[in-house]
Amino acid sequence: MTAKLAGESRLEKRSPIGAIREWLGFANFPYIAATILLLVLFAALFGSWIVPHAATDINLAMRLTPPAWMDGGSVAHILGTDNLGRDIFSRILAGARVSVTIAAYAILLSGALGALLGMVAGYFGGWIDAIISRLIDIQMAVPSIPLAMLFAAVLAPGEAMVVFIIVLSYWTWYARIVRGEVLSLRERDFIALAKVAGVSTWVIFIRHLWPNVLNTLLVLATLQFGSVIVFEAGLSFLGLGIQPPNVSWGGMLSDGRNYIEVAWWLITMPGLAIMMACLASNIVGDWLRDTFDPRLKQS
Repeated sequence: MTAKLAGESRLEKRSPIGAIREWLGFANFPYIAATILLLVLFAALFGSWIVPHAATDINLAMRLTPPAWMDGGSVAHILGTDNLGRDIFSRILAGARVSVTIAAYAILLSGALGALLGMVAGYFGGWIDAIISRLIDIQMAVPSIPLAMLFAAVLAPGEAMVVFIIVLSYWTWYARIVRGEVLSLRERDFIALAKVAGVSTWVIFIRHLWPNVLNTLLVLATLQFGSVIVFEAGLSFLGLGIQPPNVSWGGMLSDGRNYIEVAWWLITMPGLAIMMACLASNIVGDWLRDTFDPRLKQS
């Protein structure tokens, strides 16, 4: 009876917004954010098949056409056109492919490198841990943008250089987190039993350490998906990333900044794409963290 009254009291104190969110199912799973991420992935994988126009097609007769719902807009160009008459919607889809491809390669490589170095540092400790920890500190002290400018002056700007810069900047996050996890795991009984049984170090890494840090890596990778997209867009905006005629969201922002007063959609549409992809990845990452962290479940 007491539990029933307490439950009714909680229902009465619950805000209307909270009740609506729970009724819609958003309280337990971020459906909207997950849907946005799926749409971004769908655009990256199948965008070249569904684009109404080629992303690089120039049509000066249709330059600076506003979106379809505005006066002077055209149904053929739903989100309008840029200063060269290129379709904004088609270019956003093409930019999604570039952003997702770079994010996938960068997160995979930086995660693999950071996880390996983090496990080595946390498991062995001693001077190995000291060297890797100092490398992490040095790398995190170096600003990413000046580092990108340095490599852009030496290497040819493009997708490979952007991936290299992101890996060089982001592996430290994985290494620090995995090192902390392994420092705790190596004191567990199952690790001690594996050592007593004569199990090799690499087998311990693969069969005992890796499965225990995989959830953490998955959460961090999801959270960093948005930040990698923003970082790539920033490099392309500065001219250090993806080069024309290849399409990127940051490059679209750079092209449209001179037309803000007469064609607001040139920066608004790619800006919304970047914001939604970043926000969705953060929300899904937070949900994964809350789901996989047993301490948060207990609280």
